[in-house]
Amino acid sequence: MGDTHHSPPPLRRRISAVHPRAPALGPDRPRGARRLVPPRPHPRRPRRLPTGRNWGFESHTERGQHPHSPIQWRPFSYKDDSRWQRREHDPGSCRGLRVSSGIVGACGDDDQGRLFCHNMSLSGVDLSRLRAKKGPTGQCVCLVDANGNRTMRPCLSNVVKLQTNELKREDFRGSKWLVVRYAYFNSEPINAAIKIAKQEGVSISLDLASFEMVRDYRSHLIELLETGNIDLCFANEDEARELIRGEATTDPEVALEFLAKYCKWAVVTLGSKGCVAKHGKEVVRVPAIGESHAVDATGAGDLFASGFLYGLVKGLSLEECCKVGACSGGSVIRALGGEVMPENWQWMYKQMKAKGLSVPDLGIST
Repeated sequence: MGDTHHSPPPLRRRISAVHPRAPALGPDRPRGARRLVPPRPHPRRPRRLPTGRNWGFESHTERGQHPHSPIQWRPFSYKDDSRWQRREHDPGSCRGLRVSSGIVGACGDDDQGRLFCHNMSLSGVDLSRLRAKKGPTGQCVCLVDANGNRTMRPCLSNVVKLQTNELKREDFRGSKWLVVRYAYFNSEPINAAIKIAKQEGVSISLDLASFEMVRDYRSHLIELLETGNIDLCFANEDEARELIRGEATTDPEVALEFLAKYCKWAVVTLGSKGCVAKHGKEVVRVPAIGESHAVDATGAGDLFASGFLYGLVKGLSLEECCKVGACSGGSVIRALGGEVMPENWQWMYKQMKAKGLSVPDLGIST
């Protein structure tokens, strides 16, 4: 988080359910609904950073500062229609794009799991393929610095998980795309899901998840790409750099060519510099849309992917898919949190119209 020779900038902390991802707020968010963000420590409890399963959640209405930590705390209330923060590759993000979506995964029977299911249902996400299990739901700490950069540290050691033998062809039947994140530790169910989805004629979109995952398990990733089962692959600049580690140059376009050897569509996102993408022999470079400085980059790559997939589903060109992705990715960086606020959905629609792009039919809900 910044230069190690200087004091790190203040961090802002949030918590969200991560297995599977929690939802974004669509434009039809009820009046008075609030984002969920962490509370200040209860005055009768030890004032320390929560860890593992000891994280607590309480209702507050004012903004506070932990007295013994550089972290800035954002309080929350989850009464009534409050909603949990969306995490990456969230099916709920399709709510603002008016694309139907569902989850194949597992969720615990704890408060976080129940809250997650409640909020996903409010966002119109199909939960019929979500397995409810006895045990804890995964959680993740998300740290954001003063420049809007974020890092995530999940706690998945003892959480409920979807097992390979639980996957069925019915889980994927009728779908157009299966969206997965590269994760070596879940490689067995991921590989099985890809194989079954392919049998049902479903296209596969792969996100490289993190530069650390690519760096530490690059050989396994390449084995997955070499199967030829990945139709679309997204990588950010750091992941792309790790992917072509050892090459004479780490230029993003070199990584793009590398991915394009295995995938029909390859995309490398470049943050404030936009993205480069390739399909067949066509290569496009599209600039970012919106603010050059992100308030919070959490979810930017995932909203970009949602927009890009929306474009593919609608039959848009490669360049148009990238522009929709740039609009949707730009919508989430305008405010703190991985969710898109109603005013920022409207901002996205306005940007899409200005670019001459197909705007979601707001009169039809998913």
